[in-house]
Amino acid sequence: MAARRAFRYLSLGLAVLLAGPALAALSRTSVGADWRTASREAMGLAPDPAANPQAMIRVYGARALGWRGAFGVHTWVAVKPEHAPNWTTYEIIGWRSRWGGDGLVVTTGAPDRRWFGAEPELYVHLEGTGTQDAIRRAVAAAEAYPYRRDYGLWPGPNSNTFTASVARAVPEMRLDLPPTAIGKDYLGDARIAGPAASGTGFQVSLWGVLGIVVAAEEGIEVNVAGLTFGVDPLGLGLKLPGIGRIGPAEDPARRP
Repeated sequence: MAARRAFRYLSLGLAVLLAGPALAALSRTSVGADWRTASREAMGLAPDPAANPQAMIRVYGARALGWRGAFGVHTWVAVKPEHAPNWTTYEIIGWRSRWGGDGLVVTTGAPDRRWFGAEPELYVHLEGTGTQDAIRRAVAAAEAYPYRRDYGLWPGPNSNTFTASVARAVPEMRLDLPPTAIGKDYLGDARIAGPAASGTGFQVSLWGVLGIVVAAEEGIEVNVAGLTFGVDPLGLGLKLPGIGRIGPAEDPARRP
């Protein structure tokens, strides 16, 4: 635990030194926003369950509130089982964990709400044969997430660590989280290697502070102090901390 805490402090210090690209994204955030009045309205991006009886999974992300949005996003997972009347959203809320509570929050209703003013972005849409089983695995992974009472803003475990762990349980999503999803590479206290979040390759990571990902979806990513630099040869993309992915837009639709 002491070693992990030391690495967190080291990571934060290195991040400040490497924060140039992230600070370039500062204009996209609401530094002075008040969370009590910030918008949480639905954006109308998600399919209406009444008109879409098929099983579906969606993963969203949006810039974090305040100065943290210059560096990263908050992500969440939404599922809609076959013939279900509503979407159900699973996410980790940091302040609940920091106060000793259960950070896993489960809500029903529109999954595409603004994250305290920030517009959500769709990363994955999964439907079709096998999605009902994928939902069962996603829900089981969300409920079994081991860091529900342990939250580390930088470099994890946090909300993005949670989303990545769910994605590993549902590799058919082929989820390529953006480089701004700080915490996605945190594998745990005792693990330094494992599958990439997309399930299409492997990664090595030392507490989310230093690591590398090599995968078909992610391409090649290097994580230094929680900040991700990378290239996506197949998707013709460049990945930079704070700024995110530069290149052709990716299709979020995935099918088993």
